[in-house]
Amino acid sequence: RNKADDDLEMTMVCHRPEGLDQLEAQTNFSKRELQVLYRGFKNECPSGVVNEDTFKQIYSQFFPHGDASTYAHYLFNAFDTGHTGSIKFEDFVTALSILLRGSVTEKLQWTFNLYDINRDGYINKEEMTDIVRAIYDMMGKYTYPVLKTDAPKQHVDAFFQKMDKNKDGVVTLDEFLLSCQEDENIMRSLQLFENVI
Repeated sequence: RNKADDDLEMTMVCHRPEGLDQLEAQTNFSKRELQVLYRGFKNECPSGVVNEDTFKQIYSQFFPHGDASTYAHYLFNAFDTGHTGSIKFEDFVTALSILLRGSVTEKLQWTFNLYDINRDGYINKEEMTDIVRAIYDMMGKYTYPVLKTDAPKQHVDAFFQKMDKNKDGVVTLDEFLLSCQEDENIMRSLQLFENVI
């Protein structure tokens, strides 16, 4: 190591998370689980915070055959609840707690917020198209069966057909929750995910 590396490391903003007791009370994780998660977080992000570029690099490793950058951007924004441009350990573990151990309603609310890109309280067709395209890009060209170029539009049309109960061109949180809870496949996949964890 040279002095320049040491100086750079000293100027990095370091963030220490709130107390474990407080995080344990706010999440569905035990103290021990939080310690393990924190070690992994600090290993990937020694400064204690993750910026969007680092998040995209980490996330893209899970999708080597596709371009995960756009979906990772949307995901980053969903994790960054304080809109600070960075994710602290608290942000990360709170979202993880909802996704892995939250109630069905909490998981669906979190997913709605992910899809509501402009955070106006509604999902419109443009937002849903952006999300679906980002998912297709992330999965890459090696998906099976091979996807047609109009597949994103078909998915968005089907989504709105099912979710937009009053046919006003947007999906509200209430419409989203109701539609998801009426859909056996969605509910089964949420329960399956719960049982795996």
